[in-house]
Amino acid sequence: MDGAPLNLNSSNAVQVLLLIGGLTLVPAVLFTVTGFSRILIVLGFIRTAVGTASAPPNQVLVGIALFLTIFVMAPTINAIKKDAIEPLTHHAISTTTAIKRAEEPLREFMFRQTRTQDISLFVSLAHDKTPHKRVEVPTQVLIPAFIVSELKTAFQIGFLIFLPFLIIDLIVSSTLMSMGMIMLPPTFISLPFKILLFVLVDGWDLVIKALVQSFH
Repeated sequence: MDGAPLNLNSSNAVQVLLLIGGLTLVPAVLFTVTGFSRILIVLGFIRTAVGTASAPPNQVLVGIALFLTIFVMAPTINAIKKDAIEPLTHHAISTTTAIKRAEEPLREFMFRQTRTQDISLFVSLAHDKTPHKRVEVPTQVLIPAFIVSELKTAFQIGFLIFLPFLIIDLIVSSTLMSMGMIMLPPTFISLPFKILLFVLVDGWDLVIKALVQSFH
């Protein structure tokens, strides 16, 4: 009887230790298996293209990216909650089964966003046999392939964002050169026009709409 409370306390201590260790992995999970990276990179491209160095500040961009990620990942989160978390809390399944069930919606999301050539790249780098089905693709291969695909998609969107602002910069620079106003920085003149253009076309609405739709 004296040993029972000691075992219980030891078990609780191990659970708390595992929980604290798991919390340290939350940022890594947020960056690697969700759309957070794509969203944050595109928002950074917007700020750079417009030319405002610190507006919006980094904290605002990260906050916007976080809640947009929650919005985009809502179906996946709901599936994990229904299939894994709720049965686990009701002691209907084991922790191992819950982890496997939680992994399935995440893998499905990553597969939809990952290019086949990126999966093939990491399969070859891992020296694994070529998979013929999604089930045969290991998660440790899928995650880096997903990250690379996210970077490619983010930079493609960023390129399209840069084009109209680049045209404004070129027009302003050419105009100043033709007027002989070489000493006046072109960015000093083009910045108000870029901000005005972005506001007039509802730039934030267009970019956020394009970002959300890019995940479908």
